[in-house]
Amino acid sequence: MSEQIVIVGFGPVAARLVDELLPALRAGQVGLTVIGQEAEAAYNRVLVADLGVGRTTPEALALADAAALVADGVDVRLGVKVRRVDRARQNVLLSDGTSAHYDRLVFATGSRPVIPNLTGLNPDPAAPVLPPGVTALRDLRDAEVLRQAVAGRKRVVVLGGGVLGLETALAAAEEGATVTVVHNGPHPLGRNIDRGGGAVLAASLRNCGVRVAGNARSTGVEHNAPDGGFSALLLDDGSAIDGDLLVLSCGVRPRTELAEGCGLSTGTGILVDHRLRAHHEPHIFAIGDCAEVRCPEPDCIECRTARGPSGLVGPGWRQAEWLAEYLLLLAEGADADALPVLPQEKPGVIVLKARGMNMAVAGDSSAEPWDEEVLTAGAVSGRPRLQIAQWADPEHGRYVKMTTRGGVLEGLVSVGMPRTAGELVQLFERGAELPADRSLLLRLDGPDQLASSAASNDPESTVCRCAGVSGGKIADAVTDGCSTVAEVSSATRAGTGCGGCHEDIKGLIEKHFQAAAA
Repeated sequence: MSEQIVIVGFGPVAARLVDELLPALRAGQVGLTVIGQEAEAAYNRVLVADLGVGRTTPEALALADAAALVADGVDVRLGVKVRRVDRARQNVLLSDGTSAHYDRLVFATGSRPVIPNLTGLNPDPAAPVLPPGVTALRDLRDAEVLRQAVAGRKRVVVLGGGVLGLETALAAAEEGATVTVVHNGPHPLGRNIDRGGGAVLAASLRNCGVRVAGNARSTGVEHNAPDGGFSALLLDDGSAIDGDLLVLSCGVRPRTELAEGCGLSTGTGILVDHRLRAHHEPHIFAIGDCAEVRCPEPDCIECRTARGPSGLVGPGWRQAEWLAEYLLLLAEGADADALPVLPQEKPGVIVLKARGMNMAVAGDSSAEPWDEEVLTAGAVSGRPRLQIAQWADPEHGRYVKMTTRGGVLEGLVSVGMPRTAGELVQLFERGAELPADRSLLLRLDGPDQLASSAASNDPESTVCRCAGVSGGKIADAVTDGCSTVAEVSSATRAGTGCGGCHEDIKGLIEKHFQAAAA
Protein backbone atom coordinates (compact mmCIF):
# COMPACT_ATOMS: atom_id res chain seq x y z
CA MET A 1 0.00 0.00 0.00
CA SER A 2 1.38 3.41 -0.96
CA GLU A 3 2.20 5.97 1.71
CA GLN A 4 -0.37 8.71 2.14
CA ILE A 5 1.14 12.19 2.17
CA VAL A 6 -1.09 15.07 3.27
CA ILE A 7 -0.02 18.67 2.66
CA VAL A 8 -1.75 21.36 4.71
CA GLY A 9 -1.64 24.64 2.80
CA PHE A 10 -1.58 25.28 -0.93
CA GLY A 11 0.69 28.23 -1.60
CA PRO A 12 3.79 28.49 -3.82
CA VAL A 13 5.93 26.22 -1.62
CA ALA A 14 3.26 23.52 -1.36
CA ALA A 15 2.77 23.73 -5.13
CA ARG A 16 6.48 23.01 -5.66
CA LEU A 17 6.30 19.99 -3.33
CA VAL A 18 3.28 18.66 -5.23
CA ASP A 19 5.13 19.10 -8.53
CA GLU A 20 8.11 17.16 -7.21
CA LEU A 21 5.92 14.31 -5.90
CA LEU A 22 3.76 13.93 -9.02
CA PRO A 23 6.00 11.35 -10.79
CA ALA A 24 5.87 9.10 -7.71
CA LEU A 25 2.10 9.57 -7.48
CA ARG A 26 1.65 8.54 -11.13
CA ALA A 27 3.82 5.49 -10.47
CA GLY A 28 1.67 4.48 -7.52
CA GLN A 29 4.42 4.97 -4.92
CA VAL A 30 2.51 7.54 -2.87
CA GLY A 31 -0.97 8.91 -2.37
CA LEU A 32 -1.25 12.68 -2.16
CA THR A 33 -3.80 15.02 -0.57
CA VAL A 34 -3.42 18.80 -0.60
CA ILE A 35 -5.67 21.06 1.50
CA GLY A 36 -6.04 24.76 0.70
CA GLN A 37 -8.01 27.31 2.67
CA GLU A 38 -8.57 29.55 -0.37
CA ALA A 39 -10.95 28.60 -3.15
CA GLU A 40 -8.14 28.99 -5.69
CA ALA A 41 -5.22 26.65 -6.28
CA ALA A 42 -1.69 27.92 -5.59
CA TYR A 43 -0.69 31.23 -7.13
CA ASN A 44 2.28 33.57 -6.81
CA ARG A 45 1.38 35.64 -3.77
CA VAL A 46 4.54 37.74 -4.10
CA LEU A 47 3.19 39.37 -7.25
CA VAL A 48 -0.28 40.21 -5.90
CA ALA A 49 0.68 43.91 -5.96
CA ASP A 50 1.44 43.65 -9.69
CA LEU A 51 -2.02 42.17 -10.17
CA GLY A 52 -3.48 45.00 -8.13
CA VAL A 53 -2.02 47.66 -10.42
CA GLY A 54 -3.04 45.84 -13.59
CA ARG A 55 0.39 44.63 -14.71
CA THR A 56 -0.46 40.95 -14.73
CA THR A 57 -3.43 38.60 -14.67
CA PRO A 58 -4.63 35.89 -12.27
CA GLU A 59 -3.84 33.34 -14.97
CA ALA A 60 -0.22 34.51 -15.13
CA LEU A 61 0.10 34.20 -11.35
CA ALA A 62 -1.24 30.63 -11.25
CA LEU A 63 1.25 27.99 -10.07
CA ALA A 64 -1.05 24.98 -10.12
CA ASP A 65 -4.05 23.67 -12.05
CA ALA A 66 -6.46 21.96 -9.67
CA ALA A 67 -8.30 20.09 -12.43
CA ALA A 68 -5.05 18.75 -13.89
CA LEU A 69 -3.88 17.63 -10.46
CA VAL A 70 -7.16 15.81 -9.84
CA ALA A 71 -6.76 14.10 -13.21
CA ASP A 72 -3.34 12.94 -12.06
CA GLY A 73 -4.85 11.43 -8.92
CA VAL A 74 -4.19 14.17 -6.38
CA ASP A 75 -6.93 14.60 -3.79
CA VAL A 76 -7.32 18.40 -3.97
CA ARG A 77 -9.51 20.00 -1.32
CA LEU A 78 -9.96 23.74 -1.70
CA GLY A 79 -11.94 26.25 0.33
CA VAL A 80 -11.72 24.23 3.55
CA LYS A 81 -9.86 24.76 6.80
CA VAL A 82 -8.11 22.22 8.97
CA ARG A 83 -9.86 22.20 12.33
CA ARG A 84 -7.53 19.83 14.12
CA VAL A 85 -4.67 17.38 13.65
CA ASP A 86 -5.15 14.10 15.50
CA ARG A 87 -1.59 12.88 15.89
CA ALA A 88 -2.56 9.69 17.72
CA ARG A 89 -4.75 8.48 14.84
CA GLN A 90 -2.77 10.33 12.15
CA ASN A 91 -5.86 12.10 10.88
CA VAL A 92 -6.50 15.66 9.73
CA LEU A 93 -10.02 16.86 10.57
CA LEU A 94 -11.51 19.46 8.24
CA SER A 95 -14.11 22.21 8.57
CA ASP A 96 -16.49 20.48 6.14
CA GLY A 97 -16.75 17.45 8.41
CA THR A 98 -14.44 15.23 6.39
CA SER A 99 -11.01 13.94 7.36
CA ALA A 100 -7.82 12.76 5.70
CA HIS A 101 -5.52 10.01 6.98
CA TYR A 102 -1.79 10.52 6.68
CA ASP A 103 1.39 8.51 6.95
CA ARG A 104 3.39 11.71 6.47
CA LEU A 105 1.97 15.17 7.16
CA VAL A 106 3.56 18.35 5.79
CA PHE A 107 2.70 21.76 7.17
CA ALA A 108 3.02 24.39 4.42
CA THR A 109 0.71 26.88 6.08
CA GLY A 110 2.85 29.91 5.24
CA SER A 111 2.37 33.17 7.11
CA ARG A 112 -0.32 35.74 7.79
CA PRO A 113 -0.03 39.54 7.65
CA VAL A 114 0.56 41.41 10.87
CA ILE A 115 -2.42 43.64 11.67
CA PRO A 116 -1.19 46.55 13.81
CA ASN A 117 -2.97 47.35 17.05
CA LEU A 118 -4.55 50.63 15.95
CA THR A 119 -7.81 52.21 17.02
CA GLY A 120 -10.39 51.19 14.43
CA LEU A 121 -8.78 47.84 13.60
CA ASN A 122 -9.22 44.44 15.20
CA PRO A 123 -5.74 42.89 15.33
CA ASP A 124 -6.94 39.42 16.37
CA PRO A 125 -4.69 37.22 14.20
CA ALA A 126 -7.29 34.47 14.00
CA ALA A 127 -10.09 36.77 12.82
CA PRO A 128 -8.91 40.29 11.92
CA VAL A 129 -11.70 42.70 11.10
CA LEU A 130 -10.69 45.36 8.59
CA PRO A 131 -13.08 48.17 7.72
CA PRO A 132 -13.82 48.95 4.06
CA GLY A 133 -10.89 50.66 2.40
CA VAL A 134 -8.25 48.78 4.44
CA THR A 135 -6.38 45.79 3.02
CA ALA A 136 -3.32 43.72 3.87
CA LEU A 137 -2.81 42.93 0.14
CA ARG A 138 -2.41 39.21 0.69
CA ASP A 139 -4.77 37.47 -1.75
CA LEU A 140 -6.61 37.90 -5.04
CA ARG A 141 -9.53 39.72 -3.44
CA ASP A 142 -7.15 42.23 -1.87
CA ALA A 143 -5.59 42.77 -5.30
CA GLU A 144 -8.99 43.69 -6.71
CA VAL A 145 -9.44 46.32 -3.99
CA LEU A 146 -6.10 47.88 -4.95
CA ARG A 147 -6.91 47.65 -8.66
CA GLN A 148 -10.08 49.69 -8.22
CA ALA A 149 -8.22 52.35 -6.23
CA VAL A 150 -5.42 52.63 -8.79
CA ALA A 151 -7.84 52.67 -11.73
CA GLY A 152 -9.73 55.50 -10.03
CA ARG A 153 -6.46 57.38 -9.31
CA LYS A 154 -7.31 57.36 -5.63
CA ARG A 155 -5.11 58.29 -2.69
CA VAL A 156 -3.29 55.20 -1.40
CA VAL A 157 -1.59 55.16 2.00
CA VAL A 158 0.93 52.35 2.56
CA LEU A 159 1.69 51.66 6.22
CA GLY A 160 5.11 50.03 6.49
CA GLY A 161 8.49 50.66 4.90
CA GLY A 162 9.47 47.08 4.05
CA VAL A 163 10.31 45.89 0.55
CA LEU A 164 6.78 44.64 -0.26
CA GLY A 165 5.25 47.92 0.88
CA LEU A 166 7.72 49.91 -1.21
CA GLU A 167 7.12 47.77 -4.28
CA THR A 168 3.38 48.28 -3.90
CA ALA A 169 3.84 52.03 -3.45
CA LEU A 170 6.10 52.38 -6.49
CA ALA A 171 3.84 50.31 -8.72
CA ALA A 172 0.69 52.18 -7.67
CA ALA A 173 2.38 55.56 -8.15
CA GLU A 174 3.64 54.57 -11.59
CA GLU A 175 0.09 53.66 -12.60
CA GLY A 176 -1.36 57.01 -11.54
CA ALA A 177 -2.37 56.74 -7.88
CA THR A 178 -1.35 59.32 -5.28
CA VAL A 179 0.75 57.31 -2.84
CA THR A 180 2.15 58.00 0.63
CA VAL A 181 4.41 55.58 2.50
CA VAL A 182 4.23 55.91 6.29
CA HIS A 183 6.91 54.22 8.37
CA ASN A 184 8.49 54.37 11.80
CA GLY A 185 12.19 55.19 11.94
CA PRO A 186 14.38 57.61 10.02
CA HIS A 187 14.21 55.85 6.65
CA PRO A 188 12.47 52.96 4.84
CA LEU A 189 13.86 49.43 5.14
CA GLY A 190 15.14 50.35 8.57
CA ARG A 191 15.98 46.74 9.47
CA ASN A 192 17.96 46.07 6.32
CA ILE A 193 19.69 49.18 5.10
CA ASP A 194 22.20 51.60 6.62
CA ARG A 195 21.61 55.28 7.26
CA GLY A 196 23.26 56.60 4.09
CA GLY A 197 21.57 54.11 1.80
CA GLY A 198 18.24 54.69 3.53
CA ALA A 199 18.46 58.44 3.01
CA VAL A 200 19.22 58.03 -0.69
CA LEU A 201 16.46 55.43 -1.00
CA ALA A 202 13.91 57.81 0.55
CA ALA A 203 14.97 60.59 -1.83
CA SER A 204 14.70 58.20 -4.79
CA LEU A 205 11.18 57.20 -3.73
CA ARG A 206 10.15 60.85 -3.72
CA ASN A 207 11.68 61.31 -7.16
CA CYS A 208 9.51 58.41 -8.33
CA GLY A 209 6.38 60.22 -7.12
CA VAL A 210 5.97 58.47 -3.77
CA ARG A 211 5.46 60.66 -0.73
CA VAL A 212 7.39 59.45 2.32
CA ALA A 213 6.40 60.14 5.94
CA GLY A 214 9.21 58.93 8.18
CA ASN A 215 9.54 58.80 11.96
CA ALA A 216 5.76 58.47 12.05
CA ARG A 217 4.00 56.43 14.70
CA SER A 218 0.43 55.47 13.82
CA THR A 219 -2.28 55.37 16.47
CA GLY A 220 -5.53 54.70 14.63
CA VAL A 221 -7.57 54.77 11.47
CA GLU A 222 -10.45 57.05 10.71
CA HIS A 223 -13.28 55.70 8.55
CA ASN A 224 -15.48 58.62 7.64
CA ALA A 225 -15.77 57.92 3.92
CA PRO A 226 -19.33 57.97 2.50
CA ASP A 227 -19.45 54.16 2.61
CA GLY A 228 -18.04 54.05 6.12
CA GLY A 229 -14.62 53.15 4.79
CA PHE A 230 -11.12 54.39 5.47
CA SER A 231 -10.56 58.13 5.29
CA ALA A 232 -7.34 58.88 7.22
CA LEU A 233 -4.42 57.36 9.12
CA LEU A 234 -3.98 59.04 12.51
CA LEU A 235 -0.50 59.72 13.92
CA ASP A 236 0.66 60.21 17.49
CA ASP A 237 1.59 63.86 16.92
CA GLY A 238 -2.08 64.65 16.31
CA SER A 239 -1.76 64.86 12.53
CA ALA A 240 -3.54 62.70 9.97
CA ILE A 241 -2.74 61.43 6.48
CA ASP A 242 -5.86 61.44 4.33
CA GLY A 243 -6.49 58.67 1.84
CA ASP A 244 -9.02 56.45 0.12
CA LEU A 245 -7.24 53.12 0.65
CA LEU A 246 -4.93 51.96 3.44
CA VAL A 247 -2.54 49.13 2.56
CA LEU A 248 -1.13 47.41 5.63
CA SER A 249 2.42 46.21 4.99
CA CYS A 250 3.62 45.64 8.54
CA GLY A 251 5.29 42.27 8.09
CA VAL A 252 4.07 38.71 8.47
CA ARG A 253 3.99 36.03 11.15
CA PRO A 254 4.29 32.27 10.53
CA ARG A 255 1.02 30.40 10.85
CA THR A 256 1.75 27.98 13.67
CA GLU A 257 -1.62 27.66 15.42
CA LEU A 258 -2.42 24.21 13.97
CA ALA A 259 0.98 22.89 14.98
CA GLU A 260 0.62 24.36 18.45
CA GLY A 261 -2.85 22.89 18.74
CA CYS A 262 -1.55 19.36 18.22
CA GLY A 263 1.35 19.78 20.63
CA LEU A 264 4.28 20.43 18.30
CA SER A 265 7.17 22.62 19.41
CA THR A 266 7.16 26.15 18.01
CA GLY A 267 9.36 29.21 18.23
CA THR A 268 8.96 31.92 15.67
CA GLY A 269 7.79 29.13 13.37
CA ILE A 270 7.21 25.37 13.63
CA LEU A 271 10.50 23.98 14.93
CA VAL A 272 12.04 21.40 12.59
CA ASP A 273 15.43 19.73 12.38
CA HIS A 274 17.81 19.72 9.42
CA ARG A 275 15.64 17.09 7.75
CA LEU A 276 12.57 19.34 8.15
CA ARG A 277 11.05 16.93 10.70
CA ALA A 278 9.04 18.40 13.55
CA HIS A 279 10.80 17.95 16.88
CA HIS A 280 10.16 14.47 18.32
CA GLU A 281 7.58 13.66 15.62
CA PRO A 282 8.93 11.57 12.70
CA HIS A 283 5.64 11.65 10.76
CA ILE A 284 5.27 15.44 10.52
CA PHE A 285 7.29 17.98 8.54
CA ALA A 286 7.13 21.71 7.85
CA ILE A 287 8.40 23.82 4.95
CA GLY A 288 8.31 27.43 3.81
CA ASP A 289 7.32 30.49 5.82
CA CYS A 290 5.89 28.44 8.70
CA ALA A 291 9.07 26.36 9.24
CA GLU A 292 11.91 27.34 11.56
CA VAL A 293 14.99 25.17 11.05
CA ARG A 294 16.39 24.87 14.55
CA CYS A 295 17.29 21.34 15.60
CA PRO A 296 16.87 20.12 19.19
CA GLU A 297 20.58 19.35 19.56
CA PRO A 298 22.08 21.89 22.01
CA ASP A 299 25.59 21.58 20.56
CA CYS A 300 24.58 22.40 16.96
CA ILE A 301 26.65 25.48 16.09
CA GLU A 302 24.63 26.17 12.95
CA CYS A 303 21.40 26.48 14.95
CA ARG A 304 22.85 28.86 17.55
CA THR A 305 22.64 31.73 15.07
CA ALA A 306 19.50 30.59 13.23
CA ARG A 307 17.14 33.51 12.61
CA GLY A 308 13.85 31.75 11.98
CA PRO A 309 11.88 31.57 8.71
CA SER A 310 13.41 33.68 5.93
CA GLY A 311 10.09 34.84 4.49
CA LEU A 312 11.49 34.36 0.98
CA VAL A 313 10.06 32.02 -1.63
CA GLY A 314 13.43 30.72 -2.89
CA PRO A 315 14.44 28.95 0.34
CA GLY A 316 10.94 27.49 0.59
CA TRP A 317 11.21 26.03 -2.89
CA ARG A 318 14.56 24.47 -2.07
CA GLN A 319 13.05 22.94 1.05
CA ALA A 320 10.20 21.51 -1.00
CA GLU A 321 12.58 19.94 -3.51
CA TRP A 322 14.74 18.40 -0.79
CA LEU A 323 11.75 17.13 1.19
CA ALA A 324 10.21 15.47 -1.87
CA GLU A 325 13.36 13.39 -2.31
CA TYR A 326 13.38 12.50 1.39
CA LEU A 327 9.71 11.51 1.45
CA LEU A 328 10.16 9.27 -1.59
CA LEU A 329 13.05 7.47 0.10
CA LEU A 330 10.84 6.91 3.13
CA ALA A 331 8.03 5.60 0.91
CA GLU A 332 10.44 3.16 -0.74
CA GLY A 333 11.63 1.88 2.63
CA ALA A 334 15.16 3.00 1.82
CA ASP A 335 17.63 4.51 4.29
CA ALA A 336 16.34 8.06 3.95
CA ASP A 337 18.76 9.39 6.57
CA ALA A 338 21.61 8.56 4.19
CA LEU A 339 20.42 11.57 2.16
CA PRO A 340 22.63 14.58 2.98
CA VAL A 341 20.77 17.05 5.19
CA LEU A 342 19.23 20.19 3.79
CA PRO A 343 22.07 22.67 3.06
CA GLN A 344 22.11 25.79 5.19
CA GLU A 345 20.65 28.79 3.39
CA LYS A 346 22.98 31.66 2.56
CA PRO A 347 21.93 35.17 3.65
CA GLY A 348 19.19 36.48 1.42
CA VAL A 349 19.47 39.34 -1.04
CA ILE A 350 16.79 42.03 -1.04
CA VAL A 351 16.21 43.52 -4.49
CA LEU A 352 13.90 46.43 -5.29
CA LYS A 353 13.37 47.27 -8.96
CA ALA A 354 11.02 49.79 -10.51
CA ARG A 355 11.07 52.35 -13.29
CA GLY A 356 13.75 54.78 -12.24
CA MET A 357 14.63 52.79 -9.12
CA ASN A 358 17.14 50.02 -8.46
CA MET A 359 18.31 48.79 -5.07
CA ALA A 360 20.09 45.72 -3.73
CA VAL A 361 20.87 44.97 -0.08
CA ALA A 362 22.53 41.87 1.39
CA GLY A 363 24.25 40.84 4.58
CA ASP A 364 25.13 43.25 7.39
CA SER A 365 26.17 46.77 6.41
CA SER A 366 25.29 48.52 9.65
CA ALA A 367 28.90 49.44 10.47
CA GLU A 368 30.14 52.86 9.42
CA PRO A 369 33.68 53.58 8.13
CA TRP A 370 34.65 55.35 11.35
CA ASP A 371 33.19 52.85 13.86
CA GLU A 372 36.61 51.68 14.98
CA GLU A 373 35.32 49.45 17.79
CA VAL A 374 32.84 47.74 15.49
CA LEU A 375 35.38 47.32 12.68
CA THR A 376 37.95 45.66 14.95
CA ALA A 377 35.47 43.49 16.87
CA GLY A 378 36.07 39.84 16.07
CA ALA A 379 39.48 40.53 14.52
CA VAL A 380 41.34 38.01 16.67
CA SER A 381 43.67 35.07 16.02
CA GLY A 382 44.65 36.47 12.65
CA ARG A 383 41.07 37.12 11.49
CA PRO A 384 40.97 40.33 9.40
CA ARG A 385 39.06 43.36 10.58
CA LEU A 386 36.06 44.75 8.74
CA GLN A 387 36.70 47.29 6.02
CA ILE A 388 34.18 49.75 4.59
CA ALA A 389 34.20 51.25 1.11
CA GLN A 390 31.46 53.84 0.63
CA TRP A 391 30.44 56.20 -2.17
CA ALA A 392 27.48 58.56 -2.33
CA ASP A 393 25.96 60.89 -4.90
CA PRO A 394 22.63 61.88 -3.29
CA GLU A 395 21.89 64.50 -5.95
CA HIS A 396 21.57 61.77 -8.57
CA GLY A 397 20.18 59.07 -6.25
CA ARG A 398 23.29 56.91 -6.19
CA TYR A 399 24.88 55.17 -3.26
CA VAL A 400 27.15 52.14 -2.78
CA LYS A 401 28.54 50.60 0.39
CA MET A 402 30.72 47.49 0.57
CA THR A 403 31.46 45.85 3.92
CA THR A 404 34.29 43.35 3.55
CA ARG A 405 36.44 41.10 5.68
CA GLY A 406 39.59 39.86 4.05
CA GLY A 407 38.37 41.28 0.74
CA VAL A 408 35.16 39.20 0.79
CA LEU A 409 31.78 40.88 1.11
CA GLU A 410 29.91 40.49 4.39
CA GLY A 411 27.34 43.10 3.41
CA LEU A 412 26.43 45.44 0.58
CA VAL A 413 24.08 48.30 -0.22
CA SER A 414 23.56 49.65 -3.71
CA VAL A 415 20.97 52.27 -4.69
CA GLY A 416 20.67 53.64 -8.21
CA MET A 417 23.65 51.61 -9.50
CA PRO A 418 22.14 48.58 -11.26
CA ARG A 419 25.28 47.18 -12.89
CA THR A 420 27.37 47.64 -9.78
CA ALA A 421 24.59 45.98 -7.78
CA GLY A 422 24.50 43.01 -10.16
CA GLU A 423 28.25 42.48 -9.87
CA LEU A 424 28.28 42.89 -6.09
CA VAL A 425 25.41 40.42 -5.63
CA GLN A 426 27.26 37.84 -7.74
CA LEU A 427 30.43 38.31 -5.69
CA PHE A 428 28.48 38.14 -2.43
CA GLU A 429 26.70 34.91 -3.35
CA ARG A 430 29.93 33.26 -4.49
CA GLY A 431 32.00 34.49 -1.55
CA ALA A 432 34.51 35.79 -4.09
CA GLU A 433 37.13 38.40 -3.29
CA LEU A 434 36.60 41.97 -4.50
CA PRO A 435 39.22 43.80 -6.53
CA ALA A 436 41.69 45.71 -4.35
CA ASP A 437 40.56 48.93 -6.05
CA ARG A 438 36.88 49.02 -5.15
CA SER A 439 36.29 51.97 -7.49
CA LEU A 440 36.57 49.58 -10.43
CA LEU A 441 33.12 48.29 -9.51
CA LEU A 442 31.62 51.79 -9.59
CA ARG A 443 32.74 52.18 -13.20
CA LEU A 444 30.27 49.50 -14.27
CA ASP A 445 27.64 52.24 -14.12
CA GLY A 446 29.83 54.79 -15.90
CA PRO A 447 28.47 56.88 -18.76
CA ASP A 448 30.32 54.94 -21.45
CA GLN A 449 28.61 51.71 -20.35
CA LEU A 450 31.44 49.70 -21.84
CA ALA A 451 31.43 47.16 -19.04
CA SER A 452 28.50 44.86 -18.61
CA SER A 453 27.30 42.94 -15.62
CA ALA A 454 28.40 39.44 -14.81
CA ALA A 455 24.84 38.21 -15.20
CA SER A 456 24.82 38.99 -18.93
CA ASN A 457 28.26 37.55 -19.75
CA ASP A 458 28.75 34.57 -17.45
CA PRO A 459 26.35 31.73 -18.32
CA GLU A 460 26.90 30.17 -14.90
CA SER A 461 25.82 33.28 -13.00
CA THR A 462 22.43 33.12 -11.31
CA VAL A 463 19.76 35.33 -12.88
CA CYS A 464 16.74 34.08 -10.92
CA ARG A 465 17.78 33.67 -7.30
CA CYS A 466 14.33 32.44 -6.20
CA ALA A 467 14.41 29.39 -8.49
CA GLY A 468 18.20 29.17 -8.81
CA VAL A 469 18.22 29.49 -12.61
CA SER A 470 21.40 30.55 -14.40
CA GLY A 471 21.78 32.85 -17.38
CA GLY A 472 22.99 29.89 -19.42
CA LYS A 473 19.83 27.89 -18.74
CA ILE A 474 17.67 30.86 -19.75
CA ALA A 475 19.74 31.37 -22.91
CA ASP A 476 19.25 27.69 -23.77
CA ALA A 477 15.49 28.07 -23.35
CA VAL A 478 15.49 31.08 -25.67
CA THR A 479 17.53 29.16 -28.22
CA ASP A 480 14.96 26.36 -27.99
CA GLY A 481 12.19 28.76 -28.99
CA CYS A 482 11.10 30.73 -25.90
CA SER A 483 10.57 34.36 -26.92
CA THR A 484 8.73 35.86 -23.94
CA VAL A 485 9.29 36.01 -20.20
CA ALA A 486 6.20 33.84 -19.67
CA GLU A 487 7.56 31.14 -22.01
CA VAL A 488 10.97 31.21 -20.32
CA SER A 489 9.26 30.96 -16.92
CA SER A 490 7.22 27.97 -18.07
CA ALA A 491 10.32 26.20 -19.38
CA THR A 492 12.78 27.01 -16.59
CA ARG A 493 10.76 28.38 -13.61
CA ALA A 494 12.86 31.55 -13.81
CA GLY A 495 10.81 34.61 -12.91
CA THR A 496 8.09 32.69 -11.05
CA GLY A 497 9.16 34.00 -7.64
CA CYS A 498 9.58 37.64 -6.65
CA GLY A 499 9.68 38.83 -10.27
CA GLY A 500 12.82 40.90 -9.72
CA CYS A 501 14.61 39.13 -12.57
CA HIS A 502 11.98 39.83 -15.27
CA GLU A 503 14.00 42.67 -16.80
CA ASP A 504 17.15 40.50 -16.83
CA ILE A 505 15.25 37.73 -18.60
CA LYS A 506 13.94 40.26 -21.14
CA GLY A 507 17.52 41.43 -21.68
CA LEU A 508 18.73 37.89 -22.41
CA ILE A 509 15.85 37.36 -24.86
CA GLU A 510 16.61 40.64 -26.64
CA LYS A 511 20.33 39.82 -26.72
CA HIS A 512 19.59 36.51 -28.42
CA PHE A 513 17.38 38.01 -31.13
CA GLN A 514 19.73 40.94 -31.72
CA ALA A 515 22.54 38.47 -32.36
CA ALA A 516 20.31 36.46 -34.69
CA ALA A 517 19.44 39.57 -36.69
CA ALA A 518 23.05 40.70 -37.01
